[in-house]
Amino acid sequence: MTVIRPFQAVRPKKELASSIAALPYDVYSRKEALEAVKARPLSFLRIDRPETQFPEDTDMYSKPVYDKAKDLLEAMRSDGSYIQDETPCYYIYTLTMNNRSQTGLVGCASVNDYLENRIKKHENTREDKEADRIRHVDTLSAQTGPIFLTCRADARLKRILNDAKQSAPLYDFTMEDQVRHQVWKIDDADTVRKLYEIFCSIDNIYIADGHHRAASAVKVALKRRDEYPNYTGNEEFNYFLSVLFASDELQIYDYNRIVSDLNGHTFEEFLGELKKNFDVKEMGEQPVRPSCKGEIGLYGNGSWYLLKVNPVLIPDDPVARLDVSILQDMILEPLLGIHDPKTDSRIQFVGGIRGLKILSETVDAGKGGAAFSMYPTSMEELLSVADAGRLMPPKSTWFEPKLLSGLFIHPFEKDLSGTA
Repeated sequence: MTVIRPFQAVRPKKELASSIAALPYDVYSRKEALEAVKARPLSFLRIDRPETQFPEDTDMYSKPVYDKAKDLLEAMRSDGSYIQDETPCYYIYTLTMNNRSQTGLVGCASVNDYLENRIKKHENTREDKEADRIRHVDTLSAQTGPIFLTCRADARLKRILNDAKQSAPLYDFTMEDQVRHQVWKIDDADTVRKLYEIFCSIDNIYIADGHHRAASAVKVALKRRDEYPNYTGNEEFNYFLSVLFASDELQIYDYNRIVSDLNGHTFEEFLGELKKNFDVKEMGEQPVRPSCKGEIGLYGNGSWYLLKVNPVLIPDDPVARLDVSILQDMILEPLLGIHDPKTDSRIQFVGGIRGLKILSETVDAGKGGAAFSMYPTSMEELLSVADAGRLMPPKSTWFEPKLLSGLFIHPFEKDLSGTA
């Protein structure tokens, strides 16, 4: 069984929701975050990226920066910009982009489920990336960015969410990127109980996106357990803010790669090596978007190519057969010398939402190297890898649309009472 429990959300006053809600903290560079906050002075990004409130030479990981985030949140709660529901509730969150909608349930997932692997992962985390969010969550005594979870479709859950969406939403607004965000509240006691029981009958749920935020929330919970050894397990710090979607409602976009050089090969030599394992077809100037698994687009030396891997070389292993693994194991490592894509400065990753033109433009601007367009990893591949207890290569999935931060906050400041 898994636990997704209701909570008393701290959330924006209705008329301020669209002004406060912001894209996740980690989609911005420091410069981009500063510009975004200047453009939208109520943006939750002020709290998610509090270094925007300091001179540019300030250490963004210093204690005064995290304290500022706490002060800003407390001020917004005090002046009524944020309100808190009086009873534990679930919330429905629907995002619509390009006429496609996905509907999730907002609640709090269990730290114990994470530790005992009932919440399954498909990606490694890095301690340096966790450290910032650990300090942010611990200083605020609140989780402010939801973890993006998924589970296999459940007809009972879908029916309840569809019924609840027949009422008027709490929030309904469209952001600058033309993504529509709608939120409903479920506070009927009978419906809350039914939802809780549905999750108790589900064996596993999965992290789709937000591995670092999840790991950070868990580490803060373990820290609080050490600080309060008489904890009961019911305290709010034992749960973390999540939005859970049925896997059949989600879309994974391609996550493409650009390499700055060819590791000493001429482009002709590189193509010659590729032809040992791939069918290579020159396609000209038109960008190549792979149409199925086993295909990879290549741009270099002013032209696009379509690579098709020899089918007999595709392994049965659930990780090794991923297209991103084939690229890494047959091209990036043996031919281009990229042994660890997480740390190698010669490779950069570009989410498919940005299109393919940026790939050729970047390669041309660097006067060398190559770019690779990928066929998107499927949801079933993600679930299969996680079920096998395995991990995908870094940057295997890109989810759109992004969940907004600042719409739901899960506070746990009253640690010892078990309420927030």
